[in-house]
Amino acid sequence: MKVLLVGNPNVGKSVIFTRLTGVHANSANYPGTTVSFLKGSMKIRDDVAEVIDVPGAYTLDPTNEAEAVARRFIDENSGEGAEDVIAINVVDATNLERNLYLTLQLLERNIPVVIALNMWDDTKHLGIKIELDKLAKFLGVPIVPTVALTGQGIKGLIETLPKAVSPQLPPRDRNQRWSFIGEIVLRSQQLGHRHHRWYEKLADASVKPLSGIAIAAVTLAVSFFVIRFIGEGIINYIMDPIFNNLWAPVVQNLSQFFGGSGFWHDLFIGDISSGAINFTESFGLLTSGFYVPLAMVLPYIISFYLILGLLEDIGYLPRLAVLLDSLMHRVGLHGFAIIPNLLGLGCNVPAIMATRALESKRERFIAITLISIAVPCAALQAMIFGLVGEHGIQYVLMVYGTLAIVWVILGIILNKTTKGFSPELLIEVPPYRLPPLRSLLRKLWFRMKGFVKEAVPIILYAILAINLLNMIGVFEAIADLTAPIVSGVLGLPKEAITALVIGFLRKDAALGLLAPLALTAGQLVVASVVLAMLFPCVAAFVVMLRELGLKDLMKAMAIMLAAAIIVGGTLNLIL
Repeated sequence: MKVLLVGNPNVGKSVIFTRLTGVHANSANYPGTTVSFLKGSMKIRDDVAEVIDVPGAYTLDPTNEAEAVARRFIDENSGEGAEDVIAINVVDATNLERNLYLTLQLLERNIPVVIALNMWDDTKHLGIKIELDKLAKFLGVPIVPTVALTGQGIKGLIETLPKAVSPQLPPRDRNQRWSFIGEIVLRSQQLGHRHHRWYEKLADASVKPLSGIAIAAVTLAVSFFVIRFIGEGIINYIMDPIFNNLWAPVVQNLSQFFGGSGFWHDLFIGDISSGAINFTESFGLLTSGFYVPLAMVLPYIISFYLILGLLEDIGYLPRLAVLLDSLMHRVGLHGFAIIPNLLGLGCNVPAIMATRALESKRERFIAITLISIAVPCAALQAMIFGLVGEHGIQYVLMVYGTLAIVWVILGIILNKTTKGFSPELLIEVPPYRLPPLRSLLRKLWFRMKGFVKEAVPIILYAILAINLLNMIGVFEAIADLTAPIVSGVLGLPKEAITALVIGFLRKDAALGLLAPLALTAGQLVVASVVLAMLFPCVAAFVVMLRELGLKDLMKAMAIMLAAAIIVGGTLNLIL
């Protein structure tokens, strides 16, 4: 048996999914798309049923990739050929009129349906009275009121599943459906008067221009601080002690086993000529290969997705997206794209992965390109403040100001030159509500597991390839080839070439290599901007390859190279 959870975005489908399936669930991408969904299992009487959380959709006449996938799920599991399939249509009881459009489309197909009328408790707070008997008579299927956050009604929902029916309502066009919905709502729902609560007033203020910008500034500043605090705390107090105290002795023994040098030693252990293991610079499969994704990136994945999940479930992120939508449209994106860009200030890897939430290939290409070129990660920012800041804060501001200008100008150019379609922002703005901790941690677990499963193997393969290329002298040849550009166009000494090449491996370490070169303040500004804009670190590079594909990755790399040379050369002339 198969159970499909179908509904609009932000109606509580994921929480109901958690209530039905417990902890046994997996995340997967629909074949041929970047749209992900959850699947798990539950017991219905004596049978075990597969439960699928279908991507949220407002209509089965697709307007974006997620709705196209939802349509395919329904089409594949309806009709005479599909057996033992039940659809749970999760409906927001506080927005009955909007939700029923998808409901009618579902009921017009040959698939048994049970309606979970979710957020039932909020109807009382909002002065909404729904007569369930009349609503069920109109729709012809069982209706169960639920409160997913508390679990109210979930047991009754499970007991009602065997009673699911397929009313096969007559097909209607768009205008006929809305007319029918109007009649349903008029006869089965009554509205009363009530006063707004404090958090409802806060919700209204969150999307107004002046108050919304102030709330956004405070929220983002606090979120960024907490993300950095949690991420650095995990690194300093958990991951670094594990690697330095537990894993380092193992690596030392393996180094002796490999004889301290040679091909296999350099491949697996890397460079530990100083005697101490530097996990970020040794670049062996068992040193940097494990340390970079697990100890440097994963802590920020955990902290970011914890805060992101909290802001999602509280209901703030849709408001931020609406608030910034008009600004983001100028660079070919919609409001939700601000989230990956802000994440990039911590680490570009989760930022690039977060672009999956964007609805078109064009939007993902623009967002990933802007993030990889003009959004410096936390490690690079720390080096900028440490090295460039010694000459005065004004030079640090030059670096950030230049990158901000590049983000805007490059975004406008990409918006005008990149082919494809960017859909309008059509999102539901839910009321503020406090999410259950279990649901929040469950979402975090799925995202962590997805990163480890997808990114770690790719990073290991990339480090293997880079080690092999380095051994045969490819990077030295690149350094010799680019010497005229580095010295002539960028105005940097020849010795800086090594740092720029190393930047592909670790940008913060590359900037640190400039310290002994006694560069002027102007040269440090040029070098910092070029390092930030040039090819991303290896971890971000391999995730870009995964998300964009080889063809679009090559386009992004060409844009990076051209933009870095043009901007670096311009700064050299100015400074």
